[in-house]
Amino acid sequence: MSSNLHPMLNVAIKAARAAGAIINRAALDVETVRVTTKQTNDFVTEIDHVAEAAIIETLLTAYPDHGIWAEESGRREGKGRDKNHVWIIDPLDGTTNFIHGFPVYCVSIALMVNGRIEQAVVYDPTRNDLFCATKGRGAYLNDRRIRVAKRTTLRDCLISTGFPFRPGDAFQTYLQMLADVMPRCAGVRRPGSAALDLAYVAAGFSDGFFEMGLSPWDVAAGALLVTEAGGLIGNFTGEADFLEQRECMAANPRIYGQLVGLTGKYSKFASAGDKASVRQAVAKTPEVAEEDKPSGTDTPPAEPTAPF
Repeated sequence: MSSNLHPMLNVAIKAARAAGAIINRAALDVETVRVTTKQTNDFVTEIDHVAEAAIIETLLTAYPDHGIWAEESGRREGKGRDKNHVWIIDPLDGTTNFIHGFPVYCVSIALMVNGRIEQAVVYDPTRNDLFCATKGRGAYLNDRRIRVAKRTTLRDCLISTGFPFRPGDAFQTYLQMLADVMPRCAGVRRPGSAALDLAYVAAGFSDGFFEMGLSPWDVAAGALLVTEAGGLIGNFTGEADFLEQRECMAANPRIYGQLVGLTGKYSKFASAGDKASVRQAVAKTPEVAEEDKPSGTDTPPAEPTAPF
């Protein structure tokens, strides 16, 4: 990594490491962490809030007029000539993993300037892995420049994804999409942290990623990592409009095009004919028995029968 980091990226790294230290201390005795439920299967802990507060304090100490767009505390507008600088923050992406002691979670911080992501940090505190990027300067993992994988055929690729887990998520539609992707690639993984999934695409650890239902703080930092590493990111039809569309796909350019061919019909931007074909396929999908549904929700558990 260049020693001449952008000043705003340096501040973001400082903020991410501060949050990571809080998370690591809490992970030593995770059973004592207070957990509350936003909605079924959607959790927040006191650590999310404390880590987010530490991030915001670090950022606003350096740049008091910048705006904030954070998962837990919401949005606050910037001021003056800096009002178009907005920090997009997920203090603990992978909260469900964290509260179970499953060590796949991260801190995600991005800076958006005039609607474009210009700085990005994804920090994995369990491995002390720091992914970062400045627009136009490449993407890095710790001190090493990273690039997306070079595979050109989908059947050779490892793809990551995220399963629907909230009431109202399009579970049956997702199963249809997964059924289209799984037989055509070498494997599918569901680690449980979208920001890390995107960082891993950028580093070439996986070849592609797709998920529906994501929020801007889940994908903002990872998006810049992917593009600065030579990859592409967009919605399921391959277009660049994804940040607030709750559908995201990323891969190297050759694999990206092949994934678009599979996921495009599941996009909210798909043609009327494609949407109709998806509805017909979903209507033919057998319903999950009532006794197999998770307690307290009408959403069936995401348990594909094929091995991962």
